[in-house]
Amino acid sequence: MKKLVNVLGILALGGLFVAGCSYQTQIDQSTSQAEASAQSAGTASTTAQNAANTAAQSAKSAQEAASGAEDSVKRANDAVARLEAGFASSVTK
Repeated sequence: MKKLVNVLGILALGGLFVAGCSYQTQIDQSTSQAEASAQSAGTASTTAQNAANTAAQSAKSAQEAASGAEDSVKRANDAVARLEAGFASSVTK
């Protein structure tokens, strides 16, 4: 009877050990997947930051180009006004 209890105890401990090892494998796989996901997220974050910086630079360039276009329109309007004034004065003479 005592031998039977010892054998059953050893089998129970062996079963627990095997079960623990299989869970450890799952834990290791989950840990590896989580680390890979974290690396992917880090890469995506860096890419997004670079894209945001590029967009900001493009927006700044567009703003400068728009300001330059506004200045060109003002100069063109001034030139037209001077031409009209010159034409008007020559017509009235």
